[in-house]
Amino acid sequence: VAFVVCRSLEGLKTFSYLEELILDNNLLGNDLLLPRLPHLHTLTLNKNQISFQRNTCKILLDHLAEVVPSLQYLSLLGNTACPNELVCKEKDEDDYQRYRYFVLHKLTNLKFLDTRKVTRREREEALIRGAFMKVVKPK
Repeated sequence: VAFVVCRSLEGLKTFSYLEELILDNNLLGNDLLLPRLPHLHTLTLNKNQISFQRNTCKILLDHLAEVVPSLQYLSLLGNTACPNELVCKEKDEDDYQRYRYFVLHKLTNLKFLDTRKVTRREREEALIRGAFMKVVKPK
């Protein structure tokens, strides 16, 4: 387990056998670049600056799918990308569920997203409609 407080993750490339990484409460955004960590199964990015602006979260999720192929546990709580009615009064459970479908569409091996286990029904819905479930805010 590694606990890191940082803005750059370049040094992680020397930890290729890392299995868990907690990056909570940093200033990490959608431009987050991790080195290839083939054994990483748990990643928490709570309370950072990850959002769904201008399709960049899709790019981040594609990047994670590529560099952390063993990822099973991901948490994005406290980021604007994770719509949560406790953090933002304009969001509701439907917004959160659409977010889950979108993330599960991109990261198909996840067993847990945020604090909830991924269900078979969610996985099936993510395969069918996940690409269209990106939560966007109208201008």
